[in-house]
Amino acid sequence: MMSDVSRTMSFIVYNTLTRSKEPFVPIHPGEVRLYACGPTVYSFAHVGNMRTNVFVDVLRRVLEYNRFVVRAIMNITDVGHLTGDGDEGEDKMLGAMRREGKTAYEIAEFYTQAFLEDLKRLNVKSADVYPRATQHLPEQIALVKKLEENGLTYRTSDGLYFDTAKLPSYGRLSGQKAEEKMAGARVDMGEKKHPTDFALWKFSYLHGRSFDLTQDDASKQRQMEWDSPWGKGFPGWHAECSAMSKKYLEVPFDIHAGAIDLIPVHHENEIAQTMGADGVPEANVWMHGAFLTVDGQKMAKSLGNVYRIQDLIERGYDPLAYRYFLLQGHYRTTVNFTFEALDAAAKALEHLRGFVASAGEPAAEGCAEDEQRFLAAINDDLNLPQALAVAWGMVGDEKKSKGARVASLMKFDDVFGLRLEEARQRGPERIPEEILDWARQREQLRLKKAFQEADVLRARIEAAGFLVEDTPSGPRVQKMDRQSPCEKERVVLE
Repeated sequence: MMSDVSRTMSFIVYNTLTRSKEPFVPIHPGEVRLYACGPTVYSFAHVGNMRTNVFVDVLRRVLEYNRFVVRAIMNITDVGHLTGDGDEGEDKMLGAMRREGKTAYEIAEFYTQAFLEDLKRLNVKSADVYPRATQHLPEQIALVKKLEENGLTYRTSDGLYFDTAKLPSYGRLSGQKAEEKMAGARVDMGEKKHPTDFALWKFSYLHGRSFDLTQDDASKQRQMEWDSPWGKGFPGWHAECSAMSKKYLEVPFDIHAGAIDLIPVHHENEIAQTMGADGVPEANVWMHGAFLTVDGQKMAKSLGNVYRIQDLIERGYDPLAYRYFLLQGHYRTTVNFTFEALDAAAKALEHLRGFVASAGEPAAEGCAEDEQRFLAAINDDLNLPQALAVAWGMVGDEKKSKGARVASLMKFDDVFGLRLEEARQRGPERIPEEILDWARQREQLRLKKAFQEADVLRARIEAAGFLVEDTPSGPRVQKMDRQSPCEKERVVLE
């Protein structure tokens, strides 16, 4: 357990709203209410999306490490998100319907479950609630009605809009005043009064039409539409988060987190809605994770560099190796993903697992100084790269007992989330040296592309009752008996 002195150490965070690092002070002592923007479930999440989810998970784990009780909410967007990320373009769910020949609800359910499975693979803690936009229409309609009553809306032929010019504080999150944002905006104005105005409720495509439905009209008609005081239609993308965060956390709440690309539009508009309806900020602290690039480039289907967690698994990687890779970069800096870097992360993770598996039982007391340094690192705006450096320095310090090092490392893993306790409980599996020698010889043959000879050694290894698995971090050998748990031992080639 950490000492009482440790518990008093300030948790410093970078607040996008103030553009500065500041001590975190919860609204209710000992409790933190956390809201994170979740996925739009029209397609699979990719590794860049999952970087944001790991960042939010680490934030939650650090809060809990500091003994806060955290209530965590993550929304599921299953309606209202247009391809333009604003008020233009086709609804993303409608496009997925046409692509896959399924109903919008079938698509939303399928990709929601795929997303939740990826969270489990990365050991991301489950939110207390995953509210879906389609299940909270009354709350969104009530929000829009309040904004209308407060004189902040106007009507066009395609929907009800928020008049950003009537809110002097609009633009605070992105650091631009409303008029500056308007001057620099490059959007399709349509009937909007100002470029930064945004839809609160979009009318049905057939709204106000008196002619018969043509085949072309039918292709534009959405499945997800509801009756409202303004006519049949669907809520704007931004309404769901303001409405659902208020329902589950009350406003203001402590921390709103998400990806950096949400700052200028989605989060800016969330703040405007809550201020306009309730006269209070939606959240006191706003935290945003930076982008992930792949081989120095932005992810794009045209470049063939969009990867899912499933893609990594099919290439032989443990998803937690990707989690370790992400821990090496600060959440506010762009991280460049390469398979070489993932290989290195896989090897580092395997080294940690090997250490805890062979070190025996944790001692009653850990390494106090290292624990203090670790706490200082994570409490400095989630400095996980420094926290990892502290952990590795401790692991390699043979002057300290293995039991003490393991005890502290198990505490650190409450934040890292690498499931090291599972490796410790399994313990090392002793593979005979002769089998390991055959595996090393086989690997050398494979590197020389002498695959026929390598297959002979594989058969010899299997005949002896062992399996050899080729992974990006090197060959692993394990007993064939799958009934009893065993720790895979990575062969280290000399």
